[in-house]
Amino acid sequence: MRVMTGEAATVATANHEADASAERLGALFDAHHQRLYRLARRMSRSADEARDLVQDAFLRAARAPGSLPVGASAEEAWLVRVVVNLCRDRWRQTANRERLTRSAPLAPDMPSSDPEAALMARSVVWHALATLDPRRRVVLVMHELEGLPIAVIARTLGVANVTVRWHLSKGRRQLAAAIRGEGGKP
Repeated sequence: MRVMTGEAATVATANHEADASAERLGALFDAHHQRLYRLARRMSRSADEARDLVQDAFLRAARAPGSLPVGASAEEAWLVRVVVNLCRDRWRQTANRERLTRSAPLAPDMPSSDPEAALMARSVVWHALATLDPRRRVVLVMHELEGLPIAVIARTLGVANVTVRWHLSKGRRQLAAAIRGEGGKP
């Protein structure tokens, strides 16, 4: 019969907890990565940036497994909030870089020879979305593009329903003005 010392028991327990943590993270990834990628893709400039955002979200979950809530909807809400916060951080970094370098805003990269109006419209909408305030952009993407109800968005972002409705209303007006090419915020 083998008797474990205190140190060996601690190592065995730590290994077991690490295995359980890795297993849970794998299950979370399998369950939520596609939805998180779709959300990140709609909120980022490129597919690569969206993949990086999702990877960063799961890295945060791996670094602090104890901070993950229990339950499928709570886990998803936590991961969505992490992705949204990471997106907002990137938007702030980009805005700061642009302000510091005093560069002119990027012109829409719509090819003039492209005959497909749908492609042009999509490009215009993407560029208009990029002009929105981060919270309004998140609310519009989640409601209009992902089809989430206001109550779910409010719960996910940790705000009141009326706040989501307000951002949705203001965001729609701001988006329309940006699409029309009007300079200021409505």
